[in-house]
Amino acid sequence: MLSLLRIENFALIDKLELEFGAGLNVLTGETGAGKSIILDAIDAVLGGKVSSRVIRTGTNRSMVEASFSLNSILGVWLSEQEIELMDGNSVVISREITTTSGSLRSRSRINGVLVNRQLMTGLRDRLVEITAQGQTVQVGQSAQVRDWLDAYGGDALWQERQEVAVAFSTYQQVHQTLEQRRTTERERLHKLDLLTYQQKELTEANLNEAEELEQLQQEHQRLNHVVELQQMSYKIYQALYQNDGEAATVTDLLADSEGNLNHMVEYDSQLQPLLESLRDAQATVTEVARQINIYGEALEADPQRLEEVEERIRELKQICRKYGPTLADAIAYYNQIEAELAELNDSEQSIESLEAQQQEFWQQLIQICDRLTVLRRITATELEAELLRELKPLAMEKVQFQVEVAPISPTATGADKITFMFSPNPGEPLQPLSAIASGGEMSRFLLALKACFSQTDAPGTMVFDEIDVGVSGKVAQTIAEKLHQLSQEQQVLCVTHQPLVAAMADRHFRVDKQIINQIKGQKENNGNSKERTVVRVTALDNLNQRREELAQLAGGKSASNAIAFAQSLLAQAANHRRKTT
Repeated sequence: MLSLLRIENFALIDKLELEFGAGLNVLTGETGAGKSIILDAIDAVLGGKVSSRVIRTGTNRSMVEASFSLNSILGVWLSEQEIELMDGNSVVISREITTTSGSLRSRSRINGVLVNRQLMTGLRDRLVEITAQGQTVQVGQSAQVRDWLDAYGGDALWQERQEVAVAFSTYQQVHQTLEQRRTTERERLHKLDLLTYQQKELTEANLNEAEELEQLQQEHQRLNHVVELQQMSYKIYQALYQNDGEAATVTDLLADSEGNLNHMVEYDSQLQPLLESLRDAQATVTEVARQINIYGEALEADPQRLEEVEERIRELKQICRKYGPTLADAIAYYNQIEAELAELNDSEQSIESLEAQQQEFWQQLIQICDRLTVLRRITATELEAELLRELKPLAMEKVQFQVEVAPISPTATGADKITFMFSPNPGEPLQPLSAIASGGEMSRFLLALKACFSQTDAPGTMVFDEIDVGVSGKVAQTIAEKLHQLSQEQQVLCVTHQPLVAAMADRHFRVDKQIINQIKGQKENNGNSKERTVVRVTALDNLNQRREELAQLAGGKSASNAIAFAQSLLAQAANHRRKTT
């Protein structure tokens, strides 16, 4: 329930504070007095769309704050959103709208916590429902009508609708995957052919070691210079160990040096380490000579092997040019395409399997949609009966009403187009309600529709903006009684011009415009006048005030007959309330 509304610098409102109560709260006033501005403020604080025009001229900041009574459902919701409860039994919602250099900014808070618009929308649905006579457009929208019907159907229908949404999402995913596969199949096959060819070429190249090319190049140098290596090996061997001529070898010279140093050690033992080093050198040179001799004797010209090495080098260089630049890079690329081929051949579902899967999920979606359609038809029959009962007291006992459930292609909300069909006169065919209902008929229809929802999980506050437009007399009295009936279940806020409706109010507010003098030094943006128009709201708490306002609504002036009529309306309303409580 909306208990308190504070408004600052919103449209023509400079500062306003309203305390609403349980039951029926009525706002009256002349046309253009600003009643709808108050409803616009309620809409704005609950996340409705706003523009810079809502900020009062001469200011750059507007603020709306609304306090709602806290109940168990709201408490659970706030806990789920991790928003702490405030002291007392209320939840406080505020919205600040500012404009700077032509840029509009808006910030919403719940119990002081900054929240986004999506969260505000979730809370709005739990707090307030605003109904206006101008909702003809919504009545003509299949999506809105479908949501009304599903809401009337309750939890079982909404649960089935959720299953449809899941099934539709699953089908859409498979369908999109299939379409993507069909679109990319040519590219996939082209890539598969290319990678298969490359795999074959690299497999035949038998790439084993990243160093193979360097090793082959070294072997090629050896095979290509066998004679030179043999000659140089023999020369080294002769120089170090065995000379065919008379020249001394290195080992001979080292042997002579060892003998001389051995004699020297006999006289000076400090030379013993040098003698050991010389002996080691002689042994090393001898081993080198032996190994170089073995190497030279083992060398053998092998033209066939040389040709094989040259061919392999050419092959590997070709591989490096295509897949390199190095052999290691080529081997890495080979491993990469092996993985890609495995994915293309094994991991990807075939088009045929995806088509089969799509058909399977389509059939599942159809079955679930069919179940939802059955529930909707049952619900439609129940809504038709109850709505006709609600319309009869509103001087519409002869009307025909039908909820048309027509098949359409499955969507996330089912496979049904919902239309409210209506015939106000006997013998006339049913037609879409939005196309043929007059303003008065639409007003009564919307009121009856909301009455059908009063026993469901509707929000705690219902707002009616001139729902009684286009009606008078007995019908206006019935609407007043219907609004009072609704207010026994929920708080009702109603903007009205009907004295019959206003007389039924539990709390009555008069809205009017006043011209005030501005604070000294302030000027209008477009002139020098110190006068400003503001909206003022007066709570009519005593009987005389209410009688005066009802007389104004009924007769346009406080004539004696208008006062008498107003008095009779108040008495009649009081009598009705006694009977219904």
